[in-house]
Amino acid sequence: MSYKLKKGIPSVTDYIEIRLKAGLSEKSEEAASLGLPNSIFSVMVYSENQPVGIGRIIGDGGCFFEITDMAVLPEHQRQGVGRMIMSALLDFLRENAPKTAYVSLMADHGTPNFYAKFGFMFSEMPKSSGMYIRVL
Repeated sequence: MSYKLKKGIPSVTDYIEIRLKAGLSEKSEEAASLGLPNSIFSVMVYSENQPVGIGRIIGDGGCFFEITDMAVLPEHQRQGVGRMIMSALLDFLRENAPKTAYVSLMADHGTPNFYAKFGFMFSEMPKSSGMYIRVL
């Protein structure tokens, strides 16, 4: 199968659909409409002109960056699509983020080893701990 990576923000519909089909949490149209334009950098992967994967970088553009919305449709997983997305996001960070920037991500669904291949390290107590709160 042939894949093409393009820089750009997904439509609200594509964003919600790809996230849900990939097993990520649901985001409302309102949340997606507000959040997507605030992306620092975003890419999509296409197969035959259909979006099959997404990934974004959010943050303050200087001190802190977060890789988020890494999602690939199940039928396109394990085909190198996630690797294409991560490589593009990390290339952007290497070219644009200040040397002291902190880059974080939250790994879901048994994917931590995927991110470790790109140099990400596990947060471990007592040095650091990941935490979150979800607005319902």
